[in-house]
Amino acid sequence: MAFEDGKKLKIFTGNANPELAKEICDYLGLPLGEAFVGRFNNGEVQIMIDESVRGKDVFIVQPTSYPVNDNLVELLVMADALKRASARHITAVVPYYGYARQDRKTRGREPITAKLVADLMQTAGITRLVTIDLHAGQIQGFFNVPVDHLFGASILAKYINEKKMEDLIVVSPDLGGVTRARDLADRIGAPIAIIEKKRPQPGVAKVMNLIGNVEGKNCIIIDDIVDTAGSLVEGAKALKEFGAKSVMACVTHAVLTDPACERIANSNIKELIVTNTIDLPEEHKLPNITSLSVAPLLGEAIMRIFHEVSVSNLFDK
Repeated sequence: MAFEDGKKLKIFTGNANPELAKEICDYLGLPLGEAFVGRFNNGEVQIMIDESVRGKDVFIVQPTSYPVNDNLVELLVMADALKRASARHITAVVPYYGYARQDRKTRGREPITAKLVADLMQTAGITRLVTIDLHAGQIQGFFNVPVDHLFGASILAKYINEKKMEDLIVVSPDLGGVTRARDLADRIGAPIAIIEKKRPQPGVAKVMNLIGNVEGKNCIIIDDIVDTAGSLVEGAKALKEFGAKSVMACVTHAVLTDPACERIANSNIKELIVTNTIDLPEEHKLPNITSLSVAPLLGEAIMRIFHEVSVSNLFDK
């Protein structure tokens, strides 16, 4: 990047995942923007931008992961501060989009919080969104500004291909994840299978059937989010019962709420491959969890947006 370009492009971060922001800056050869992101004594978010952003293209790296409300408000307040400081463009780089699972009404008198969050971001002054593996792709339509929806499959596939494993089969944990499974399967040259399950209540999954043959195969379950890991662990257990040789899992967003780590540690999942869209605390770094960095992917996307060239070319096979 030319020095003059570096003066026009600024990257800031909140407290959600500063390590990822630093990795992106290192990839681009840029310093991290100078800002204070803290709290007043009464708990309100305090933002101070400590350098000029007038006329600059600004990117805020801030996944809205746990604590989701704190991280979301930090993003909104920082966007407002940058808008009032005359930034030219404000792009929210939100690798993990919180509230994405509240994308529709499934019963009466429910909110559609994913749409509310989109409205809040735009009201705060955000002029573009960059995100990875949205839980529901149609959330892009909740925004009236450009959305660059990136995919983690390229990072996951590269790691799997480097392992040079044989007899692979990619498994979708439900009917809704077939497109994601097909994308990964095409990248690693493997067939797919589908777990058919039902949810008697939220957060509880029961495996009913398996579409495809996994006998003697090394299975790779692919999903976008691992939360309590109940569904993932039950799926892995079922695959073993159907004759699978081994079970791995690839999940972009490691939410990992209790008792996820305990379940994963005691499961037959040989390796859980995640990305650092969400910061992984020390207590979640289990021996069978591998974390891959999305910094190069986000860094490339930021460069392409800044230089106004195609982002979709990133995913050409």
